[in-house]
Amino acid sequence: MAHPEWPEMTIAEVLQDERLQLMPVPRAFDGYVEQPVRVSSTSLIHFQKNRYSVPTAYAHRVVSLHIYPTELVVVADNEEIARHERVFERYITRYDWQHYLSLIVQKPGALRNGAPFQTMPEPLLQLQRHLLKHAGGDRVMAQVLAAIPVNGLEAVLDAVNNALASGRPSGEHVLNVLGRIRQVPAAETIAVPLRLKEEPQANVNRYERLRNIDEEASHVA
Repeated sequence: MAHPEWPEMTIAEVLQDERLQLMPVPRAFDGYVEQPVRVSSTSLIHFQKNRYSVPTAYAHRVVSLHIYPTELVVVADNEEIARHERVFERYITRYDWQHYLSLIVQKPGALRNGAPFQTMPEPLLQLQRHLLKHAGGDRVMAQVLAAIPVNGLEAVLDAVNNALASGRPSGEHVLNVLGRIRQVPAAETIAVPLRLKEEPQANVNRYERLRNIDEEASHVA
């Protein structure tokens, strides 16, 4: 279609020419309200009568809360340590169960009644229900959860699903699967034949010379 102001040019041609004159779009303005908050002994921050979890390493510390219209971001030492969807109701607690992994390694018994771990993915909850039926199951489950920071959540979930599919899930099964995943195939070695510059010769006279040397040394002694 011809352009209404410049009939000799089409609208597409005028648009292409205008695009060359456009300025680059600047970075979007990061608009938030910031306020300091103190992390409680249970690794929670309070905001507008609601509570949100942060990693247990920041308990009792003062951190920075960045308040956005739909989410909350917690920052410490200039790094983001937690992010939650903002809740507008009251007296709600939002947990991220991965914030408490280091605590479970030290206190495995907290798994039995730990509210944060009720929000774990379903495969982990199934494995937990199975393991806690046996003595020491909380400690075994803690070992499985401790593998998440090392192997990643997706790898652990794959290993747990593998163990559940076997019909007899166990912590050892999960850890063995993770061990096989971590194994790096050995580099292929190429055998290179050795070639000597001087081929060895069978010369028994060399032993006779050594014998004579030993006899002379004994006479000197």
